[in-house]
Amino acid sequence: MTRIGAIAMGIVLLTAAYYRTHSAAIMSDTAKAFLASLTPEQRALATFQFQDEQRFDWHFIPKPRKGLPLRAMTPSQKHLAQALLSAGLSQRGYIKASTIMSLEEVLRVMEKDDGERRNPEGYFFSIFGEPSESGTWGYRVEGHHVSLNFTLVKGKVIGAPTFFGANPAEVREGPRKGLRVLGREEDLGRAVITSLDPSQKKIAIVDKEAYKDILTMASRKAALAGQPSGLAVARMNANQKQLLTDLLDEYCYNLPETLALVRLDQIKKAGDNLYFAWAGSEQPGGPHYYRIQSSSFLIEYDDTQNNANHIHSVWRDFNGDFGLDLLQQHYQTSHK
Repeated sequence: MTRIGAIAMGIVLLTAAYYRTHSAAIMSDTAKAFLASLTPEQRALATFQFQDEQRFDWHFIPKPRKGLPLRAMTPSQKHLAQALLSAGLSQRGYIKASTIMSLEEVLRVMEKDDGERRNPEGYFFSIFGEPSESGTWGYRVEGHHVSLNFTLVKGKVIGAPTFFGANPAEVREGPRKGLRVLGREEDLGRAVITSLDPSQKKIAIVDKEAYKDILTMASRKAALAGQPSGLAVARMNANQKQLLTDLLDEYCYNLPETLALVRLDQIKKAGDNLYFAWAGSEQPGGPHYYRIQSSSFLIEYDDTQNNANHIHSVWRDFNGDFGLDLLQQHYQTSHK
């Protein structure tokens, strides 16, 4: 964890001031531009009160959703919607999100779908409250295997829950054969488990069989009931810690650097109270699951469905999902 500590110590003091004036401003300006392009009818679909329960109704399966889908937008509106998507992601994260959306066309061909259920434009944009650099509001971009939730409170930004999935995890036929959108999430996780010695694996492997899905699913509040923690980072050697750092970086840097630094600060604060757990096969091609958890955040990943060729991955904040910790601080301050 040395490199994480060095990064966090060097720049976390700048984080608050920077992301208050950077990410919040970009998100606010981009959301305003998107809303300004909509007709009254479209705006009615895309906007909700910040207090609306719809803000917490997130999911990652193909199902009917509220919000304004890409397929109901004009070409120019789609560009502005993509800009809003980009505002909440790093280049790495934006590439993942866009490529995951494109996999709907692969599934349409594989499943001989009519394009209604498997549609690369079946992704919905929702804005909660009035976009403002210093106000309280949020937005979500969501569809099959993408759910990106952003909450802004007085210029501070929380990007959680953050869900990315991939079906197929590896495209095995056709012109896109070999594509692995979340390949690094798989390979880096396996690198950690295979680096462990037998005594470490005895602790890290919490189940011989992989779970059928991520345990938290689409719960409104992340919680793991009765689950063993796994192997503490304190029991890892320097090489193993570096492999875990590389895996953590992959999840942190799906978001813009300013928000990634907030995640890195959570990792730094966790210190040795950070745990890695694995379930299922260690071999490529076999069903497998892993998670990384601390007292403040949880990463879950599984690849079990469709003959272990279907990935789900998520970053959850135990207390900060949907900005609930920021909102609590804000209300307490306002009340005082």
